[in-house]
Amino acid sequence: MQWLMRFRILWGIHKSFHNIHPAPSQLCCRSLSEVGAPRWNDYEVPEEFNFASCVLDYWAQMEKEGKRGPNPAFWWVNGQGDEVKWSFRETADLTRRTANIFTQTCGLQQGDLLALILPRVPEWWLVAVGCMRTGIIFMPATIMLKAKDILYRLQMSKAKGIVTTDTIASDVDSMASECPSLKTKLLVSDHSREGWLDFRSLIKSASPEHTCIKSKTVDPMVIFFTSGTTGFPKMAKHCHGLALQSSFPTSRKIRSLKTSDVSWCLSDPGWILATMGALVEPWTAGCTAFIHHLPQFDTKVIIQALLKYPINQFFGAPSIFRMILQQDFTSIRFPALEHCCTGGEVLWPKDQEEWKRRTGLPLYDIYGQSETGIICATLREMKIKPGFLGKASPPYDVQVIDDKGNILPPNTEGNIGIRIKPARPVTLFMGYEGNPEKTAEVECGDFFNTGDTGMMDEEGYICFLGRSDDIINAS
Repeated sequence: MQWLMRFRILWGIHKSFHNIHPAPSQLCCRSLSEVGAPRWNDYEVPEEFNFASCVLDYWAQMEKEGKRGPNPAFWWVNGQGDEVKWSFRETADLTRRTANIFTQTCGLQQGDLLALILPRVPEWWLVAVGCMRTGIIFMPATIMLKAKDILYRLQMSKAKGIVTTDTIASDVDSMASECPSLKTKLLVSDHSREGWLDFRSLIKSASPEHTCIKSKTVDPMVIFFTSGTTGFPKMAKHCHGLALQSSFPTSRKIRSLKTSDVSWCLSDPGWILATMGALVEPWTAGCTAFIHHLPQFDTKVIIQALLKYPINQFFGAPSIFRMILQQDFTSIRFPALEHCCTGGEVLWPKDQEEWKRRTGLPLYDIYGQSETGIICATLREMKIKPGFLGKASPPYDVQVIDDKGNILPPNTEGNIGIRIKPARPVTLFMGYEGNPEKTAEVECGDFFNTGDTGMMDEEGYICFLGRSDDIINAS
């Protein structure tokens, strides 16, 4: 960890947050220095897309050319006063080193599966993007898993590698004989362990030279295990198109991130919300992804962080906002905070109203699932309707349907569905890996049936009425 903290001196990050540079409305996969790159509308899908080369390397090039301000790409803190700050150039360098560890040291190849079970430590971001660079499919999971849950995931996925911490490493060793596909074990720790490769030592000596694969947008990128509340977790496989969603114009309006913003998405790294809200969204906009280690959930630490650091974008589950409201204050003003949004659980109108009354800030709702990413949201330019999730977020055509896939009239209760015919949205999951029967079950006529119930009003706002077992988990 100390080496990663010292790494920032290579490019000399400055701490100023004063210069504002509007983020480009488009990203480029061709010439990274060509700002007038091909524009993508909400429904346009490029043949090739890789977040690492099209987004991260783009902003690294903008930094090199002096076209982006000095604020960091990544800002990590913990409760002991440690900080890690990386520019986009440093982050690009470190993720290329990580890619070389996977391919050269571990012998992993494009299409192999890698379990990623880490807390909120900087290496999580390096591993995720390193996998994108190599075409290795990463599978995030929460560190709260029990040994039997880890075994289930390793066996179901036939993962060839795992990156994790000391605590979970002991569980993995106890089940290694039951996971014959598992060949590579990488440990993120300040201590060594027999049979495990030391990630922090390897990254020091790894080459920073790496050529990103030319992935097609529809090539697989990541697998999220669903929450499995009512059954065994399913493997929702996504292609690189999932990371493309944040580049669409309407998606950019959900949070309207600028390169000068400091965005804190408080989600467990095991869930899709962390991949999108703490990595893809802020870096697509070229802004700072702020992370607090927060090994145990502590409302007072969260409040202190919002007061101490220049965080102006905050994203978390409704329960986080609810617990902040339970603290003993009649009103509180966070000096930098400008925009708050929430998702992953039911947002009660009374909490939404109370947050606005006591902080002076509106609370915007976002809805999605492990299979979908963001389905609908209330944009900053839209009026907030308490009890409603917002409107459909392109490229999704969201309708309320009956059990046969017929569209229901406004204000009628039914299933929340996403149109998949004649064209399946590239941001929607590819299917449940290894389970075509379950994949077929969620297809209902021309729609993907989310399993959640709701209704739509005459303005297109969607009201959530009932929960499936696999709504996005943001805790």
